[in-house]
Amino acid sequence: MALLEAKNISFHYPEERRPALDNVSFYVNEGDFIVLCGASGSGKSTLLRLLKKEVSPHGSVSGDIYYNDQPIFQLDSEVAARELGMVFQDPENQLVMDQVMEELIFGMENIGFSTEYMRKKVAEMVHFFGLDDLLEKKTYELSGGQKQLVNLASILLLEPRILLLDEPTAQLDPVAAKEFIGMLHRMNEEFGITVIIAEHRLEELFALADRAIILEQGKVIFDSTPRNVSLQIGNNAENKLYSYLPSPAILYLEHSLNIQERELPLTVKEGKLWIKKLNIEEVRTNSKEEIPKGTPLLQMKNIDFQYTKDQRKILDRTSLSVFEREALAIVGANGTGKSTLLKIMAGIERPQGGSILYKGKRMKKHDPLKIGYLPQNPKLFFLHDTLEAELDEIIKQHKLNGGKTRAKELLEWFQLASLANRHPYDLSGGELQKAALAGVLLPNPKVLLIDEPTKGLDPDAKKRFGELLVRLREEGVTIVLITHDIEFAAQYATRCAMLFQGNITVTAPVHSFFSGNTFYTTTINRMIRGSNAPNVLTVEEARTKWRVIK
Repeated sequence: MALLEAKNISFHYPEERRPALDNVSFYVNEGDFIVLCGASGSGKSTLLRLLKKEVSPHGSVSGDIYYNDQPIFQLDSEVAARELGMVFQDPENQLVMDQVMEELIFGMENIGFSTEYMRKKVAEMVHFFGLDDLLEKKTYELSGGQKQLVNLASILLLEPRILLLDEPTAQLDPVAAKEFIGMLHRMNEEFGITVIIAEHRLEELFALADRAIILEQGKVIFDSTPRNVSLQIGNNAENKLYSYLPSPAILYLEHSLNIQERELPLTVKEGKLWIKKLNIEEVRTNSKEEIPKGTPLLQMKNIDFQYTKDQRKILDRTSLSVFEREALAIVGANGTGKSTLLKIMAGIERPQGGSILYKGKRMKKHDPLKIGYLPQNPKLFFLHDTLEAELDEIIKQHKLNGGKTRAKELLEWFQLASLANRHPYDLSGGELQKAALAGVLLPNPKVLLIDEPTKGLDPDAKKRFGELLVRLREEGVTIVLITHDIEFAAQYATRCAMLFQGNITVTAPVHSFFSGNTFYTTTINRMIRGSNAPNVLTVEEARTKWRVIK
């Protein structure tokens, strides 16, 4: 008997013609590790929320969902709360208490656990997650990644049988993301917790999952082992889902002389074994790394910043120069101050020491016509009931000539035209990110500062966004982005910087930067190290520089 089963589930949001889910059926056995994937708006988040009755979306639903052979909407509330845990896409939406310790015990208190039992469980969980230093902190002081870890710990304290996760690594740095996924795998393997995770980043997950369920426009189009799904999708490079595949699989499909399912690599380890069998010749190209020249457009000089006097400095005499028309990616671990750095560059936060210069002149406040800023949480951007009303207000506020035409172009570019009359909070995570970015770009700023721009975006949307960055640079826009998405930075940034302990420790052109790193580098670069293959960072680069010889 399946632990969880969905039979012919269809779901319509109010006043929407197209169903968010269309006749979806699947089963989950106890102990399964299932990856749920598909484009933004394909129905992943809607499906996960239907499995957790307390957060089920408002709309009309047909079909049946059974948990432990009982209709899921008839489950006892305490059983549902304890046995089906959920970690949301946006950690801000899940935190309810002011302090980390209070957050951890909140769920257990509501269920009525004894004080002694709660102390024992919290001590065990804090040790497992390494949260000792966070216990006395305010939840609003945590970085996005730290908030997500606290959310996961608080859910696990209730000992769920099924763990539902909606893009949980979106705000984690590469090292933390690997650790987080490793924890999920360990809990699945050692404790038998059933895991259903919706994700766009499949590099790590496809190698761990028992099954991959792929949604497209609300329908299940694939449900099989990750290796089999990869081969089915890979048989057609024109398939929209092709870019979803892990990098080792794509590299194999494009450069193997004899494709076999059992040999198709999903991990760096498997990819290394395959690469060693190949004889690859380097194709010479004229591409050269861009090295910034001239006077910086935007400068930070000896910046000091701390939120309160009794805390350590977030930034300590930090200096950074940004040059015209470049795309500078800033990377670093969670909690190192990357988001704070971006707010100071935008003029939103005031530093305690140092200065910000724009075109050689001191900048005192945020000017959206010069510098566009998109925060990590795009919900902070919206004040109106529809996306169209939000853009109209921006046009009115800044008296933008031709604003209506530009707004229409941006909506079409981001594939949001059909959603213009929807409330922003009813959009999926990826759609919300694109909608906020459209609003920031509407005044046509000269500098674009973006905090985690690819969070919630599917691979196709990432590609379109990357192409937009290239186009914006060609039009004269300078771009600075904070990102944990190393693959995206390697493909679309021109220069990278590392923030560590309040300082920029290194800046370098992209290829030089990533080629010398161990963790902060791409999957492909890790895979080819120690082989005779020409040095590349991405699948796209391999397409132009590799020729496999028989």
